[in-house]
Amino acid sequence: MTAPAQSGPLAQGFQCPGCGAQLAWDAAANAMKCDHCGTKQAVAQTGGGIRSIPIEDGMRLAQRGLGTPVQTVGCKECGATVNVGEGERTTKCAFCGSAQVLAQATDANSIRPESLLPFGITKQVANERFGTWLKTLWFRPNDLTKMASVQEMGGVYVPYWSFDSGVYSSWSAERGWHYMESEQVQETNADGQTEWRTREVQKTRWEPASGSRQDYYKDVLVCAGKGLPEALAVKFVSFEMARLVPYQPQFLAGWRAESYTLDLMPGWAKGQGIIAQGQEQRCSSDIGGDTSRGLQVSNQFQQSAFKHVLLPVWIAAYRYKGKVFRFLVNGQTGEIVGEAPWSVAKIALLVVFILALIGGIVAVVQSQQSHQRSNSPPAAAPARSQGRHQGH
Repeated sequence: MTAPAQSGPLAQGFQCPGCGAQLAWDAAANAMKCDHCGTKQAVAQTGGGIRSIPIEDGMRLAQRGLGTPVQTVGCKECGATVNVGEGERTTKCAFCGSAQVLAQATDANSIRPESLLPFGITKQVANERFGTWLKTLWFRPNDLTKMASVQEMGGVYVPYWSFDSGVYSSWSAERGWHYMESEQVQETNADGQTEWRTREVQKTRWEPASGSRQDYYKDVLVCAGKGLPEALAVKFVSFEMARLVPYQPQFLAGWRAESYTLDLMPGWAKGQGIIAQGQEQRCSSDIGGDTSRGLQVSNQFQQSAFKHVLLPVWIAAYRYKGKVFRFLVNGQTGEIVGEAPWSVAKIALLVVFILALIGGIVAVVQSQQSHQRSNSPPAAAPARSQGRHQGH
């Protein structure tokens, strides 16, 4: 079976009113644009705003599918599932560059995105940032810089679960207060004799502590796709979620969109874990005292809701000596996250240089000490008795 394309419109049917060609979302124009005649068309705003769905009603109230005909391709290497336009062809995975991609059935029953952040960073800007980033890597292989001219960024909408939740936390711990106390200790002096000395020792007085707090978390993000390694996905911190717009298929025209593989409830379990970590830090700050130990936190989640959102990411997946490395640009804010191989040769040269520098400093110091000893005046000879010998 032939797989769908890596490029080309994801959504079909958005015809240009000027020439009849296909319109696609243009990040620079912040509107739909025709590549043939240049006609631009704004995406009409829908009413109702951004909707958050209660967790318990998620599967019942959520809409299904992307709302536009698509074909789906799956990567056998990284597991990413990407939707592209009907009738298109692709040969490489957008996330890892693997050629092991196969067409697969589209899940028409998947939860439809509630909202998204449209691409605002253009491909040209993303490519420039990729090239600049590669050139700033000092301890990386030299041939990495050549990739900037041949490796292009690909734009993909990455699926996330966004969670809002109140949380009531009760906690217990031990609060410690430091104080100083004098004590007698035996020490051996320079003459080898044992003597008693008084020293001040810090000690801690412990007391039980407990409390509670009420907090609210908004837009806790959990990446729902497989394409981005979690270690990279969590580094994106600059998405401006207040600028979400209601989902419309027009925003996907000309772009790829990854399908989520992490379902809602497993995603919510991860979201609860993120919130629990935040509450542990907040409760820890409430304990007071000079130190603390044994913190236990119990959380009750309240009025929890979710949004399925698509967030824009530019990706350059390149391989170096058989290993995949990725460079990412936040498609909304331009934030950069990347990974690159280390150059063992350059690191070894640096170590050799540092050792040589240290050896040179030691040699200079020893030479100066030797010179000072050679120029020092000889020690005075002990005085002899000058008394005269008297005969008897």
